[in-house]
Amino acid sequence: MTSSAGSSGRSANWNLPNAITIVRILLAPIFFWMLLVDDGADGWLRWAAAALFIIAIATDGIDGHIARSRGLVTDLGKILDPIADKLLTSGALVCLSILGELPWWVTAIIVVREVGITVWRLVELRRGNVVPASSGGKLKTVVQAVAISFALVPLWTVFGEWIHWVNGVLMTAAVVLTLWSGLLYVRDAIRLARSERTDGSGN
Repeated sequence: MTSSAGSSGRSANWNLPNAITIVRILLAPIFFWMLLVDDGADGWLRWAAAALFIIAIATDGIDGHIARSRGLVTDLGKILDPIADKLLTSGALVCLSILGELPWWVTAIIVVREVGITVWRLVELRRGNVVPASSGGKLKTVVQAVAISFALVPLWTVFGEWIHWVNGVLMTAAVVLTLWSGLLYVRDAIRLARSERTDGSGN
């Protein structure tokens, strides 16, 4: 009986949304390589890397929609999806900092927040507590994706240096929303801890 249930659970994990997520993870190192090999030359590899990032990050909404609409949400997907997203966005920021195009402090703020909150959500998931993305978190994700995409695409080679000002405004908005949404999760973590202590004392 247990073996049959375990086999069914493993089979359920092999679905389209999880496959898309895994492909996104596999594309990440290719994207990093293309971006770093270009080394700020703004050649075809830079354009290709930017296109690959945009396509990969766009699949996040696609696999999530498919999973929810078709009832294909799995525990594996809940674990892999945030890992794929953070791998792409955090990796892109680190690469931009390596290339000298983004201050390291900006990368540090975003990466520390992303990794910290993701680890906390995964720990809570293991304990049976699902921490849904807040409205602030969803807005942060969209703005981050847009800001990083603009930073990656060398539009300054087409429209001129003023594009850097647009990139600066977008990245500033991403940092502000990252900090704000992070504080909301800290608030939720405190509330959850208090609720668990109250339930424990009641038992």
